[in-house]
Amino acid sequence: MITNQKLFFTEIVKSLIKLIIAGIFIGYLKKYDAVIAGILLLKIFHNIYKEIIKPKTSKNWLLLIGMLLTGFGGIVGETWGVTNGYWEYHEVTRELPLWLPFAWMLAFHYLYKLERNLIPFLKSKTTKNKILLAILLAIVLPAFGEVITIYLGVWTYYWPYQILGVPLYAFICLVFVHMLVYTILHFICKKFKIEDIVYN
Repeated sequence: MITNQKLFFTEIVKSLIKLIIAGIFIGYLKKYDAVIAGILLLKIFHNIYKEIIKPKTSKNWLLLIGMLLTGFGGIVGETWGVTNGYWEYHEVTRELPLWLPFAWMLAFHYLYKLERNLIPFLKSKTTKNKILLAILLAIVLPAFGEVITIYLGVWTYYWPYQILGVPLYAFICLVFVHMLVYTILHFICKKFKIEDIVYN
């Protein structure tokens, strides 16, 4: 299934290191949600500049659309979850930390970039294999990041059936949000004939 396993797993390890750094960063600065929000927003601007503003051709507008959709969907879900008492954020003066929409936006970019880097290593780049890769990454990586932040006291889930503090329902929700955005972007690519290695 994978053409070059060493390079494939190198990409996975690099992405895990980034996730660990991000989790520790949010965990240790959790009291300062405005500071985290500012830094994440700067990272979003950097990504937009690098992939949309700077290139003279092949501007990646899908990146911006995906980040906005994921940020919006994430905040709707977070508001629903916190309002209903399914989880709670700690050591902040508000129910939802200011950095949340930006973290969701960057989560989209993180998964999109990783999928874009891993797909070339698939022997068969069929839609089915791309979807399976996307689902697998959406199940494992966001939950891994959540485990780090949960153990650093950023928030607590109150749903049952937990694995290392992450409930089964959270796994389902994370995959649902990612695959919903994935489906929307796939249809945008199809309708407007946009070439993209992840969504075509």
